[in-house]
Amino acid sequence: MNRRVVVTGMGVISPVGNSLNEFWTSILDGRSGVGPLTKFDVTEYPAKISAEVNDFDITSIVEKKTARRMDLSEQYAIGASDQAIKDSGLDLESIDLDRCGVVIGSGIGGIGTFEKQHSLLEKSGPGRVSPFFIPMMIIDMCAGLVSIQFGFRGPNYATVSACASSSHAVIDSMRLVQRGDADVMLTGGAEATITPTSLAGFCQAKALSTRNDDPEGASRPFDSGRDGFVMGEGSAMLVIESLEHAQARGARIYAELLGGGMSADAYHMTAPHPDGHGAKRAMSMALKDADVSPEKIDYINTHGTSTNLGDIAETKAIKEVLGDRAHKLVCNSTKSLIGHLLGAAGAIELVTTVKSIEESIVHRTINLDNQDPECDLDFASDGNRKLDINYAMSNSFGFGGHNVSILVGKANGMG
Repeated sequence: MNRRVVVTGMGVISPVGNSLNEFWTSILDGRSGVGPLTKFDVTEYPAKISAEVNDFDITSIVEKKTARRMDLSEQYAIGASDQAIKDSGLDLESIDLDRCGVVIGSGIGGIGTFEKQHSLLEKSGPGRVSPFFIPMMIIDMCAGLVSIQFGFRGPNYATVSACASSSHAVIDSMRLVQRGDADVMLTGGAEATITPTSLAGFCQAKALSTRNDDPEGASRPFDSGRDGFVMGEGSAMLVIESLEHAQARGARIYAELLGGGMSADAYHMTAPHPDGHGAKRAMSMALKDADVSPEKIDYINTHGTSTNLGDIAETKAIKEVLGDRAHKLVCNSTKSLIGHLLGAAGAIELVTTVKSIEESIVHRTINLDNQDPECDLDFASDGNRKLDINYAMSNSFGFGGHNVSILVGKANGMG
C-alpha cells in the first residue's frame, strides 16, 4: 500500500506563543522570542540569552501530581499534542485507537530531570533519588506519556538524531500511514534543554551566539555577522492521517505530505560537510520520493541555524539540487525568530511550512541586515512575502551528520 498522507491538526508550545494561532501571529509580526536567560544564574556563561517558553501550565490538561512526575519536555509534548488533537477534530470516542500511533523526536530528552536528580544524589545519597527519575528522563517517554494520555495504541516510539529528530519522527509516521500500519499518527518533537549543563556544553563547543547585549538580534541566519545559534525550547505536534480516513470523517486538511529524504554526511561530529553533500542527497531523495521536479518548488523553510558553516553548506546544497530554480523561489529561517529548538526544530518548522502553504505567505527572516555573499538566495529579508505555494520543502540537519528533507504540497480540493 502507498496511501496518501495529509496533515489535519497542529499544536505548538513555543518561545513566541503557546498555541498555533499565537505562534503564527507572532511569526508573521516578526516578533523575536529571544531574550535574557532567566531560568538560572548565567553570570559565568559566555552566552546569557535564550528563547524560553513563557506562561506554560500543563495542569489544565493533567493533574498537578501527575505533572510533577513528568520532565518539562514531556509536559511540552502533551501540551502540543492536546492542541493538535483538538485542532484536528478527531473524536477519540469513535475512531479505532488501535490504528492511532505516536512517534515523537527529541535530541536530548529529560536532561533537566537528570541534572536535578544527580544533584540530589551528590548531596543526599541514592535514597533521595526519585523513583520516577528514569521514566522522567528517558527520551521515549514523550511518546509513551502522550499515548497514555490520549489512548493511542498503535505504533509508539521515539526518534533521536539531534536537530533532525522530529523530522525523522514525521517521516517515520508518514511511512507508517502510507503502508497501512496506522490510519492516524500524532508526531513531532519536544525539547527542554535550557539547563546549566546543556548551556555549558554548547558554550564550550563555541556553538552559541554571545550577542548578549542584543538578544533579539542574536539569531541571524545567513547574515555576515552571525556568531552561532540561540538555544530554544518547546514542542510542535502534528496529526497526520491517510487521505481516506480524513475524508471519511470530514476533516479539514491543511496540506499533503508528499515525500521525504534522509541521509548522513559521514563527515564530522558537529560540522556539516563543506559542500552540503548529505543535505543535497536528502533534498534530492525527497524530490524523488514525492515525484516532484525541482522546477516546481516554490518555498524552502531552511534549517538556517545562524552558524557560519551550516548556513553556507545549506545554501550550496539548495543551489546544486534545484539549479536555476534556487534563485527564483523564496527561502526563510524560522530560527531567526524563535531560536533553535534542537530536536523539536524540524516539527515546528514543518508547522510553519504547512501554515505558509495554507495562507499563501512566507514569513520574513529577521536580522538579515548584511547578507553573506556565500548565502546568495532570496531569504525574504525585506518582509513577509505573499506567495502561492504549491510545493514546499522543510530541511533539518543535526549533529552527527543527520540530514532530513520533507516535501509538502497544497491540499488542492481534498477537504
